[in-house]
Amino acid sequence: MRQFEVTVLPEYAGGRLDRMLAGVCEPLSRSRIQALIASGGVLVTGRRVRSSYRVSAGEKVVVRLPAPEPAGLDPEEIPLDVFFEDAHLLVVNKPAGMVVHPTGGLRSGTLVNGLLAHCDGLSGINGVLRPGIVHRLDRETSGLLMVAKDDAAHRGLASQLESRTVVRRYSAFVWGQPEAKSGRIEAAIGRSPADRRRMAVVDTGGRRAVTRYEAKVLHGFASTLELSLETGRTHQIRVHLAHIGHPVLGDAVYGGGAKRIRGISPYHRNAARTVLSEASRQMLHAGCLGFVHPVTGKALEFHAEPPEDMRRVRELLSSGGR
Repeated sequence: MRQFEVTVLPEYAGGRLDRMLAGVCEPLSRSRIQALIASGGVLVTGRRVRSSYRVSAGEKVVVRLPAPEPAGLDPEEIPLDVFFEDAHLLVVNKPAGMVVHPTGGLRSGTLVNGLLAHCDGLSGINGVLRPGIVHRLDRETSGLLMVAKDDAAHRGLASQLESRTVVRRYSAFVWGQPEAKSGRIEAAIGRSPADRRRMAVVDTGGRRAVTRYEAKVLHGFASTLELSLETGRTHQIRVHLAHIGHPVLGDAVYGGGAKRIRGISPYHRNAARTVLSEASRQMLHAGCLGFVHPVTGKALEFHAEPPEDMRRVRELLSSGGR
């Protein structure tokens, strides 16, 4: 049994216990936190409470994590593009199409399955189905991820995510041209009231989310953006870009699919169709990841070039879709 203590900050006073912990314990999902609370693994000033308990500033919350259980997952010899590895952590370049961890009925072919075959051990902080996973990328987003081998590394990396010192930069192709060539999008994100499988910018009940963007290249009907995260919410970049009217090219879930072509100038439609035919997924890549090694204290930064499909789209956009 491992445990750590959290002191409720004034900004969380009056909020739900599970929501507060989800905001400060980034490695733990809200569902994982709720399960811990229900099982008595979370104590507020020494007593058990419900997930809906309203916290007060200065209260001491003890979170007790049970020892890791066997994951019940099969290690699989999946080729991994490892950018860095030592005794404490790895940095992996995830391909588009790979799910990070098992979910629902999916129990094979995930990054976790490959990691279990690659490593002797992974941190158990985030639960038996997510060993070593500190942060995630969507299935169809490619790019760099850090993975913890031990709990000390996991806590150190999670602390940097919480304090927003981890460098996470993405490249994306989006429809249209932003009015401002750079900007900051701050809009809370929560479950879409119209479709619970999707996320959306919401007025109430969402979690604070901030994305910065800079337009690197403006094309006739699209733009190349560089984006950085101040927070890390589910589908954050995709939702924020759709919110400002520039969805990620190829992202049919958030307005970046074929229907988008109807709204652009007839002059560009044939070129847009050609470009979209090469975009079999959302054109989003996590190309830069930087952090301080939680054990050695060394500053690390890694860069991964976009994969072949994004390079092809970039060439088509540069040539006007020809």
